[in-house]
Amino acid sequence: MPSFVEDLFNLEGRVALVTGASSGIGRHMAMVLAAGGANLVIVGRDQGRLTETADEITSLDYEAVALPADLQIREDVERVATACAVPFGTPDILVNAAGINLRESAEEISWETWDQTQHINMSVPFFLARALVGGMRDKGGGNIINLASLQSYRAFANSAAYGASKGGIVQLTRAMAEAWSSDGIVANAIAPGFFPTELTKPVFDNPELLARNAAKTAIGRNGVMDDLDGATIFLASRASSYITGQVLSVDGGFTAK
Repeated sequence: MPSFVEDLFNLEGRVALVTGASSGIGRHMAMVLAAGGANLVIVGRDQGRLTETADEITSLDYEAVALPADLQIREDVERVATACAVPFGTPDILVNAAGINLRESAEEISWETWDQTQHINMSVPFFLARALVGGMRDKGGGNIINLASLQSYRAFANSAAYGASKGGIVQLTRAMAEAWSSDGIVANAIAPGFFPTELTKPVFDNPELLARNAAKTAIGRNGVMDDLDGATIFLASRASSYITGQVLSVDGGFTAK
């Protein structure tokens, strides 16, 4: 492979901050970024599982430091924005993978659960990114990756609050691009299809529903974690330096049908 192609995707010497890294898609994306050469600071509420993730990354001779935090607490978000620069320097890659879906019907949603969902899924990505862009600017640029969803485009049952937040993250990604890309900071989002995570456990526990969702894709199956690898490296690397404000659907063609 020509060296300039390798350089496009090389993450060596870069620092990545990944929220929601103790499980699911966030954990997998952290592992991929580490394998790509980045030094990782991983954030999650479950300290035990977060430490296990960091230990697994370091056991493979990559670099990772666990930073436990409850992002529901504003002070913890501010603490993460400061503390994440201590192990390896200022992050120039940010993955906003932390998220919740309480799966309440429209009638069940309270002010509290609505606010909780919007806070984690939309407010934290904005305020955390805004706190880091100064350091990214000083380093000459950066890559922000948000997590959108099939529900950014389609309404699912018992997910009004979640769907609203994921519709909002698409527009927030565009707003981030408009605000910061002139400084070399690109902001994009990955919109996964159905992948086996804690948030989608009710789907994967239902064989009939799982098969129906697979049939709705163009490829004919639901996602496996490795399907996210290429998109993760691409959007975190110099290869995507002229791509910003975009949403890359990694859904097997679910939204194409």
